[in-house]
Amino acid sequence: MTRPRVLVVAEAANPDWVSVPLIGWSLSQALHAVADTHLVTHIRNRDAILAAGLTEGADFTAIDNEALARPLWALGTRLRGGEGRGFTMLQAVSALSYPLFERLVWRRFGGEIARGDWDIVHRVTPLSPTQSGPLATKCAAHGVPFVLGPLNGGVPWPRAFDTERRAEREWLSYVRGAYRALPGRAATLRHARAILAGSGHAASEIPDRFADKVIRLPENAVDPARFDARRDPSDGPLRACFIGRMVPYKGPDMALEAALPLLKSGAMTLDLIGDGPLLPALRARVAEAGVADAVTLHGWLPHASVQDVAARSSLLLFPSIREFGGGAVLEAMALGLAPLVVDYAGPAELLTPATGYTVPLTDRAGIVADLRQTLLRLAGDPADVAARGAAARAAVRADFTWDAKAKQIAQVYDWVLGRRSDRPVFRIGADAASGTGARDDMAH
Repeated sequence: MTRPRVLVVAEAANPDWVSVPLIGWSLSQALHAVADTHLVTHIRNRDAILAAGLTEGADFTAIDNEALARPLWALGTRLRGGEGRGFTMLQAVSALSYPLFERLVWRRFGGEIARGDWDIVHRVTPLSPTQSGPLATKCAAHGVPFVLGPLNGGVPWPRAFDTERRAEREWLSYVRGAYRALPGRAATLRHARAILAGSGHAASEIPDRFADKVIRLPENAVDPARFDARRDPSDGPLRACFIGRMVPYKGPDMALEAALPLLKSGAMTLDLIGDGPLLPALRARVAEAGVADAVTLHGWLPHASVQDVAARSSLLLFPSIREFGGGAVLEAMALGLAPLVVDYAGPAELLTPATGYTVPLTDRAGIVADLRQTLLRLAGDPADVAARGAAARAAVRADFTWDAKAKQIAQVYDWVLGRRSDRPVFRIGADAASGTGARDDMAH
């Protein structure tokens, strides 16, 4: 069969950034292996993409809606109350400018789509399900399949962590569900030929009448060449690391508190990688507890340098209580670390009983107690940690590289083009584990 011609729309796609822009960039480039693609992105990404070696016009097109997007972004930044907080507010403001981006995409490519120059239009980013535009409807009017996603986000805040919600200035999250009534959302879902959902929660937010075109596919993956610094940790105490922003909902304070008895006894060391408002309090707590010899607070590190520190560990200690996808978890797994996470949303869905450990989502005291109990056990069973770390690395190599994800999406393309009759089903991570007993075993 001929390779499909795919117009890849990724408003956020930047090789120099992390999070959603890196997902947009990585997936758009991986799709070259399975389709003849052209990337359509925002003009803010233009310089980085040119520096990466792509040719404007031939390989990608940059769309400029800055006249509206820039002032709205500035407004959202002020309303969110500081960098790294108020993410729901920023998404809400961005949703006001995004439809213009799709209208400009249609202005540039509408004629080509109408002529049949493109077999598929695939909107990769925004990941947020709250942002809709007219492109799906326009593609459907000309019989061109529109693939949406992966979509992810909006994981509900656990009730026991409402203090953390307020600390993050996530006031708008209390009424986030109102996005379902926004103009254009129903039309986008109705006219999409396939909807990729990055998590169980994202899938649950798609109305039942569209369930026959929802396909579960996590949005995160890794480039093995960027995460190949795995070295066997030296014999000695259990070595763990935390990777992420130092903010309450990520749980670095819970990680430190749970580990304190082992850190004091010399049974464990802990590397904390990341920056954020909790960092001064964490430094003070380390000094107060007298565990400075066992804890290293690295602060912010360049993305390429994180693996050099993480690779010295055997365990990722990551008790975030509200994580959509868990990119840091996959990167740690790629290095051969066994993750220990809270059994809620994205990170837990990436694991199986063979590749990591979970503790139940309770309140702060409960999570700290369960983490501590698990760490005490793992400190005495390094062979189990090593075995799960090796299995985690193998799982990433099999299912969570960008090449693997492109091959999975190629199956979606075949389905929407009528080249296969059955809707693809990808059983990855927790989906691959059978029965509740297997999930329960992860915490014990």
